[in-house]
Amino acid sequence: MVGALTLTACGGSANAKDDAKGGGDSAKTSVAKIAISAKDGSTGASINKTGVKVSDGKLTDVKMTVAGSGQAVPGSISSDGKVWKPKEQLERGTKYQISATAQDTKGRTAAANSIFTTVTSANSFIGTYTPDNGTTVGVGMPVSFNFDKAITNRKDVQSHITVTSSSGQKVVGHWFGSQRLDFRPEEYWKAGSKVTMKIDLDGVEGTNGVYGVQKKTVTFTVGRSQVSTVDVNTQTMTVVRDGKTVKTVPISAGSPEHTTYNGQMVISEKFVQTRMNSRTVGLGGEYDIPDVPHAMRLTTSGTFIHGNYWYNKGNPPFGRQGTSHGCVGLADVQGAGGSTPAKWFYDNSLIGDVVVVKNSPDKTVAPDNGLNGWNMAWSQWIAGSAS
Repeated sequence: MVGALTLTACGGSANAKDDAKGGGDSAKTSVAKIAISAKDGSTGASINKTGVKVSDGKLTDVKMTVAGSGQAVPGSISSDGKVWKPKEQLERGTKYQISATAQDTKGRTAAANSIFTTVTSANSFIGTYTPDNGTTVGVGMPVSFNFDKAITNRKDVQSHITVTSSSGQKVVGHWFGSQRLDFRPEEYWKAGSKVTMKIDLDGVEGTNGVYGVQKKTVTFTVGRSQVSTVDVNTQTMTVVRDGKTVKTVPISAGSPEHTTYNGQMVISEKFVQTRMNSRTVGLGGEYDIPDVPHAMRLTTSGTFIHGNYWYNKGNPPFGRQGTSHGCVGLADVQGAGGSTPAKWFYDNSLIGDVVVVKNSPDKTVAPDNGLNGWNMAWSQWIAGSAS
């Protein structure tokens, strides 16, 4: 932050040093020089880099408030007395006031003030990303950004997001349109590796006059390797963990009228119970189930692997025939209780685990339908990188 402050320090009331009375007598003039990063009257101040620093002295008091309401913004002065910064990231499009005082080695006081407005939502962009900091995910989990505005300067934006793995795997970004950027290695992440994502978008121009505001480091851990393969021919799913088959589970995939996508699909969400309504996926009023148990999302368009308690008890379909509307169903009970195949799979799955479907009469799932970029050739993936 100090470097940024040096670059953005300014004159005027945000860079005062004289509280002398009686004509500026040098004996009474403090040599402490206060610099407030946000220039007085500015309207595009950073929500990350705003702060105060002093040279030739030490800060004695800094007050930051929301202009108008007077609400205090917590912050702290560094142990050496040279820097003050807010405790948390500032809000976008908000007017603030900073008043700072400092003393030089002779105890003479200097003061500075600044009233400014942070960058507005209209003039900034943010990226919602997954996975979250501190999480443990499956080997198929990509880093995925969804930006709230269309990005035209893709090279600049991508170059300010770096993703590295302790495994040493090369990680490359790929743009799906103008608002989504995913990162992945050529093969699945190595089990047990640590992945670090550095976001340095603050001040980066994403499109004309629209700037990034995010600056943070995110780390996550890749857990054990689990890849489960659904064979539609046999209506079974083989669960392979760390290279060894741990279970073969009877399933019921899509019916001949509503087939299941082929391809590598990544679990992106988990719900102990969720509502499934056919109208939300363009199928009319064919079903509306308020409590589908042990549901895990595989595509944005609505493919799940989930428990099924409404099956024909006299003629169970699992391991025998496809009866769903495109999902992969496992035997379960209403209420998500009991010891069932669906509960076992749910309890033994992580966000980021891979479910592969093969031998379905359907097409391969689109790489951007969910977190499913693994269905794109590496050469094509690299071709979609902007840097």
